[in-house]
Amino acid sequence: MNHTTTLGHSNLKVNRIGLGCMGMSEFYGSFNEEESINTLHKALDIGVNFFDTADMYGWGANEQLLGKAFKGRWSDLILATKFAVMRGSNGEFLGLNGKPEYIRQACEQSLQNLGVDTIDLYYMHRQDPKVEIEEIVGAMSDLVKQGKVKHLGICEASVEMIRRAHAIHPLSAVQNEYSLWSREPEQEILDVCLELGITFVAYSPLGRGFLTGAIKSRADLEATDWRLTLPRFTEAAIKENLKFVEVVEQIAQDKKITKAQVALAWVLSQNDKIVTIPGTRKIHRLEENYGTLNVELTNHDLSTIRNFMPTKTIGNRY
Repeated sequence: MNHTTTLGHSNLKVNRIGLGCMGMSEFYGSFNEEESINTLHKALDIGVNFFDTADMYGWGANEQLLGKAFKGRWSDLILATKFAVMRGSNGEFLGLNGKPEYIRQACEQSLQNLGVDTIDLYYMHRQDPKVEIEEIVGAMSDLVKQGKVKHLGICEASVEMIRRAHAIHPLSAVQNEYSLWSREPEQEILDVCLELGITFVAYSPLGRGFLTGAIKSRADLEATDWRLTLPRFTEAAIKENLKFVEVVEQIAQDKKITKAQVALAWVLSQNDKIVTIPGTRKIHRLEENYGTLNVELTNHDLSTIRNFMPTKTIGNRY
């Protein structure tokens, strides 16, 4: 398996297993700053060089955490952050904003939170339905001209959105959810990214932790865990969706690897330009995920997944 790929229309080499940092500040139950910083440092030490955050994770706290952890070490890594989801002073969600003046403000705030002069990869987190994609990407392109941002990406994108955005300014990355239980990008998105030379970044490649087998019922999640609000994590949905985990477990046992490694290796095996950003706060999980780069799924493994994996996931993603 190729361990690295070039990030879209750039000269940046990214490791195909990066680190999603969202859960270090919010959403997945309790978190601990010291543990998170240790994990971030360890990630750099073992070779992870692609880190993913957003201004809305912890409404600024996640960017600030990375700013603290990576001070003096920015040259060792490639950082992606995002704008568009507005949060209030108490964390309340205030909708989407894609207006050019907002994009400029959001970028300035992210630069300040991170303590950097330029952002390697700047994503539109979601499209504000009131603003055309051309106007949004035009404003992002201005940030590139000003040297505040190096490369551009969009998230949760459709084929039409990708083509229209890419026509305004070359995109280096498209980030959509993709895993064994979220396979929508296979319909067209993966092909379009290959055609246009855009890196496809798979978020939640472990199905928000579900495909690791760690969640057998709602009782396995803390009361504050955001996943409890998602349709796939109702008790009935979990019970049905465990069929995915059974197939993953069978391959993991045969190969003497972990379920997380099977799920990640499957995503990476779809084409050699895909990058994944599994999130974790724990060093042992980080090392386990990163170890996937040494896993090769055989044709037999892939056909087992094709033949026995459920074709329908119970519950929508959101």
